[in-house]
Amino acid sequence: MKGLAGKNALITGASSGIGQAIAIRLAQEGCNIAINYRKRQEEAEDTKEMAIQKACEQLEECSVRSLLVQGDVSQEEDIIEMVNTVIEKFGSLDILVNNAGIQIQKASHEVTADEFDKVISVNLRGAYLCAREVIRHFLSRDRGGAIINISSVHEIIPRPLYVSYSISKGGMENLTKTLALEYANRGIRVNAIGPGATITPMNKAWIDDLQKKAVVESHIPMGRAGNSDEMAAAVAFLASEEAAYITGQTLFIDGGLTLYADFREPWSA
Repeated sequence: MKGLAGKNALITGASSGIGQAIAIRLAQEGCNIAINYRKRQEEAEDTKEMAIQKACEQLEECSVRSLLVQGDVSQEEDIIEMVNTVIEKFGSLDILVNNAGIQIQKASHEVTADEFDKVISVNLRGAYLCAREVIRHFLSRDRGGAIINISSVHEIIPRPLYVSYSISKGGMENLTKTLALEYANRGIRVNAIGPGATITPMNKAWIDDLQKKAVVESHIPMGRAGNSDEMAAAVAFLASEEAAYITGQTLFIDGGLTLYADFREPWSA
């Protein structure tokens, strides 16, 4: 992708799943990558090794640098320290990918305030605070930058039993648009991707159950779940100069899931 080589990127929640794939893809594009993790350093180390290996296979000169940064994005002090560490080690920061996210499955009337707050604090509040700190850096150097939020098809599709998750992703849509509008004239672009059903460790419950997997895929017009590499490719595009005139948008990568699959066959006039 045009304009990614030599850029410095921070990916939150990058030790597995979509975040890991994004770190690897950006490294392949020549970005220096800061891999944020909360608990499992060994997974972050594995991601770092894979990213550098893939970068060296892809690039003639393997000069990509990598950094592991521990931090809980639900904690403001962790976020501030994390962003400052990346800027100190790399010298600057050009790309933020807000990927860290959690979900709790429970009937909405049974969700406790603490459970609700836990999801919102990671998925939405954490994404905002990360963006806030990075935007401050972008403004201080007056050179702009790119933020990509990892949202979900549940920005627009309700998800019973996951009320806090759905609310967090609905909020992320407006977070993306608000920041994009507010800082567009300062060279800062803010976009999001909205993955549909994706094969990741978070979705192990239905991936490993052939019957459940078939039910999930029956709702997808393309007839299959996506994979992390497909999500990462979209992030690389939105972070690159190829997307220089795009801001405030959510790109849904969902095999057509948001096209109201139940209307594939006419059933009403």
